[in-house]
Formats: sequence, C-alpha cells, structure tokens
Amino acid sequence: MKKKQKQKLLIVAAHPDDEILGCGGSLARLAKEGCEVYTLILGEGITSRDEKRERKKKEKDINELKNQTCKANKIIGVKDIFIYDFPDNRFDTMAILDIVKLIEKIKNKIKPDVIYTHYKGDLNIDHRITYNAVLTACRPTKKETVKEIYSFETPSSTEWRFPNTFWPNVFIDITGFMDVKIKALKKYKSEMRNFPHPRSERSIKAIATKWGSVVGVNYAEAFEAIRIIK
Repeated sequence: MKKKQKQKLLIVAAHPDDEILGCGGSLARLAKEGCEVYTLILGEGITSRDEKRERKKKEKDINELKNQTCKANKIIGVKDIFIYDFPDNRFDTMAILDIVKLIEKIKNKIKPDVIYTHYKGDLNIDHRITYNAVLTACRPTKKETVKEIYSFETPSSTEWRFPNTFWPNVFIDITGFMDVKIKALKKYKSEMRNFPHPRSERSIKAIATKWGSVVGVNYAEAFEAIRIIK
C-alpha cells in the first residue's frame, strides 16, 4: 500500500509574530499530528516605528527580531522558515508583483497543500496587501498545488478596523496547545505588550477563550475559509 504523503502547510505572514498570533496554536497541533509546517515572513517588521526608515540604524534590531522569529517557530514545530525584508508598513510603496513573485518562489519550492494568511480587511496595510498577493500567487490553475486557503485574525489589527467584518467559519481546537502558543509568543520580547493591549498574554488567552466558547471547547483559533477545492 502506498504511504500517505504528509500534508504541507505554508503560513504567509507580513511581519514577525503575525504567524504565532494568528495561528500558532493550530500550527503546533497540526505539526504534532504529522503535517509539515513552513513559515514565510515577508517584512522586517520594525522600521515603521521611527519617523524615517533608517535601515542601517535598525540592523541590530532587525537581526534580533529574526532570531526571535526562529526561536518562536521552532517551539511550535515549524520545519523551515523563510524571512525577508520588505519595508515595514510600506508594502504599498512596492510593486505588488514583487511580493507575488516571492510568494510564488517559496510556494513552488515547498508545494504546499494549504496556506494560512492574513484577513483581507485588517487595519494594517501590509496585511491586506499580503492577502491579495497570496490570492494572486495561488490562482487555481491546473498545476496549482494549493487546495485550501484560510485567513486568520491578527490581534491589534483585525479588531481595530471599522467595521470589523471578520466572520470565521472554521475553528481549530487548541485546548492542548494554548501553552505552546504562549511560550512561542514570549520569544517575541520586542513585540509583546502589557494588558490590556491585544498582544498581551491575557488578551490572547481571552480571544482563544471567546472562540472556544463559540464552538464548545476551552480554547480555539478562528479562520475564514477563502478557498477549498475537493
């Protein structure tokens, strides 16, 4: 009997920590269940915090954030991670074709079955452009390997957009993986915040509790199914 091939998952995120905030618990669970999980981070995620994008002054901080990203993804069981340096909160200053081409490059290398990415209505411009670039890179042609695409929410971006139209229809029980998600997020020392900020440990657990209560479990992560081909 032919051995069943492992399902491959690719997370396409705009910035470091988006991947864990949005679906870290689900990734940890799916990796433990035997899926191959890969992460693609498009942007450097830090230079927008100053008035000007002075990349040279931020090089040390960027490298430290990359180090945190690698540690966080290792905790949840990611097999490989790809980190790039598109300008933070300035994706709209670039040709979207450049972003699409990069996603296609990684996608063609991995040949994932499933992609998780940002919600189309996020407040953050980089998130919205990432969503559009993923759909463009994954056009459903005959040879396309991606059969499922899901959007995740990103605390401090999804809920701050008005009106908030994130209406999830897929939920993953992460009751046994909430601690793993928090452990991974704690590696992002430069990104986590104190309560009541949405990127605080308490808030993240509250979000997972809310979605868990919607579907009858202790903790859950929520997604919008964008495309499913059976």
